[in-house]
Amino acid sequence: MDNNLPLGRREVIARRLDEGQAVVANVLAAEFDVSEDVIRRDLRTLAAEGRCRRVYGGALPLSAPSTPINQRIGQSDERKRALAAAAVALIGAGEMILIDSGSTNLALIPLLPDGIAVVTNSVVIAGALQARGTIATYMIGGKVDAQVGGCVDAGAVQALGQFNIDRAFLGACAVSGEEGIGAFYADDAAFKRATIEVSRHSVVMATSDKLDSRTHFRIAPLDRITHLVLEHDAAALAPALMAQIGQRAILARAPI
Repeated sequence: MDNNLPLGRREVIARRLDEGQAVVANVLAAEFDVSEDVIRRDLRTLAAEGRCRRVYGGALPLSAPSTPINQRIGQSDERKRALAAAAVALIGAGEMILIDSGSTNLALIPLLPDGIAVVTNSVVIAGALQARGTIATYMIGGKVDAQVGGCVDAGAVQALGQFNIDRAFLGACAVSGEEGIGAFYADDAAFKRATIEVSRHSVVMATSDKLDSRTHFRIAPLDRITHLVLEHDAAALAPALMAQIGQRAILARAPI
């Protein structure tokens, strides 16, 4: 298939969106050696076909209810590692941090400094910490939610009260200027809200497909999050959102 022909070019863009990648119009224009107007027409066509969501400067994949974590592990690894590399610099010496369930948060584990303590509600993250073997780990128990990949029931919320959390790394399914941080499931959102209340600082790492999207359940408004770690293209895709976040935004490097 010739990628310089409209149908071929459009299909390449569509495949990237289907894989969860955000796309930026001026970057695509340079890649395919066409004008930005041509790319914008491609994106309008894909949006009309229900294959993406248009945003200023490009397009985002369609938001969909989260798949189980065991299906999300391994997806967009390079992008998640770039976010984790930017986020880990926030951790201070000797801190007790909480790492919430989520495949993006899992990317933090190899990068964590020794000498800290980690609290987690995630079975997968607890296993990765145990395999590393150099970091004190505290597991929040309860019934494991298969979709979330961790414990988010009333018992898990109650267990949060025994810890003094310096910095919580929260998973999020949506980041919106109007609706704040969102989750797909009510119990998961409730656990994250409780985590914010017991933590001195809160951090959300989010891939670009989550920007300017919405979910059924709110976690917190943006001003309740200390730092949002976003992908390198966030400013091009969601300038209004970035202006609202301001200096609390940390941009990761582009994945290699």
